[in-house]
Amino acid sequence: MTAGREPIDVVLVNPGSRQAVYQSLANEFSAIEPPSLAGLFATYVRNKGLTVAIVDAPAHNLSPDQVAEHILSRYRPTLVVMVVYGFQPSASTQNMPAAGETCRALKARDADLRIMMTGTHPAALPERTMREEAIDFVCDREGPETILLTAKALKTGAKRFPDVPSLWYRASDVILSNPPAPLMEDLDAEMPGVAWDLLPMDKYRAHNWHCFDDIHARQPYASMHTSLGCPYKCSFCCINAPFGKSSYRMWSPDTVIREIDLLVTKYGVKNIKFVDEMFVLNRAHVLGICDRIIERGYDLNIWAYARVDSIKDEFLGKLRRAGFRWLALGIESGSRHVRDGVEKGRFGSTDILKVVRDIQAAGIHVIGNYIFGLPDDTRESMQETLDLAIEANCEFANFYCAMAYPGSKLYAAAARNGWELPASWIGYSQHSYETMPLRTEALGAAEVLRFRDEAFRTYFTNPRYLDMVRRKFGPDVVAHLAAMTEVRLKRKLLEESAAEIACA
Repeated sequence: MTAGREPIDVVLVNPGSRQAVYQSLANEFSAIEPPSLAGLFATYVRNKGLTVAIVDAPAHNLSPDQVAEHILSRYRPTLVVMVVYGFQPSASTQNMPAAGETCRALKARDADLRIMMTGTHPAALPERTMREEAIDFVCDREGPETILLTAKALKTGAKRFPDVPSLWYRASDVILSNPPAPLMEDLDAEMPGVAWDLLPMDKYRAHNWHCFDDIHARQPYASMHTSLGCPYKCSFCCINAPFGKSSYRMWSPDTVIREIDLLVTKYGVKNIKFVDEMFVLNRAHVLGICDRIIERGYDLNIWAYARVDSIKDEFLGKLRRAGFRWLALGIESGSRHVRDGVEKGRFGSTDILKVVRDIQAAGIHVIGNYIFGLPDDTRESMQETLDLAIEANCEFANFYCAMAYPGSKLYAAAARNGWELPASWIGYSQHSYETMPLRTEALGAAEVLRFRDEAFRTYFTNPRYLDMVRRKFGPDVVAHLAAMTEVRLKRKLLEESAAEIACA
């Protein structure tokens, strides 16, 4: 059974199903993102002397059974690690069904295989994950050291793991947990970039809007970190679950530019996403990276996250010259009262519109992120949010429903108050058939979801918006948006609501 298989210390798996998460939007419109955190973990483990491989299920479009067959036909791993992160800050939970199915498929083929889960969702719910999934270990913090020490312990034949920090495991069918590891301090030395050579670089594709300047050139593409964590405490966000607290650690501009050098010169990458939850924040960090890119004269198409209250005039010119073509703003709601309720900054609609116009005046496109169904939302306040989005007229907009993501303050509030949550983890996906948003004090979940889907169509068929797109990007992008808007997501919740109304 083991003949011809390569012995390897750690196999990192990026689990997921693009079709389950995005439905038919996965075929053409969504991004295919490299698993940047799995790539960072691979660098850390390899630099400590262990052998490592990465299996990227969404990139290869592999089912859980195919992932299991791929791993066990090629490798004899000491440890398999499901790296359950999402490609937006709150998108880990939606990958749990694929992660769980993959673990069950692996165990069905080799019951003795040792499997760990790490990522935002497992870190938020470690004990539940241990109880519910076909796994041996959970890491309840950021991961690299726990992965390394667990693999090393297994190589010595260890059955107990008292000295591995942040580890959950079983002893005599009892679930045990160890104290947390400290957060990694020297990112430059410990994880100086992604192990790009272990990834199928020809498979990755940028978001459609990221390439509106050249809609037919979405590849090659890469996403990378320049920082970890976030200093803010928005109640709907779970980004800091793996870190145990609000935190913000940065790679140095020199380390960042070395990774960009590699992506440009070895892989021909122009389209780059900075995965950081908040890139436009620290002056020295932002300007240091911009200056180094400008010095090299690269022609890049970068996008990154910012906040309305983190944009400064001195940043914008440098960002544009360095190749930042898009900034994503977490606007969230058109109601200041609703924003205050989720701890999302003390700024008003006038401030938001001014920042959007300032960014656009600098030659940078804006993607506005909006959330419907926050706890204080009413139909009137959701309409305020849509009205603000239409007035802002950003070059693209994401419309989300509020979700009580595990690891967020909203999840704790939902558990405390007995609010209805999705019946399955895929229900936390914004675009899935099973999507189940939070209800508000005034609105049911179906009302929130219906408003969101109608708002999406309203925005992307708005003549003023389409005229702006035609002027800035040309007719091909207008046609692309028309095709995107024609996609109608199937929604179980709305089907059930319609059936109830019909029977009433």
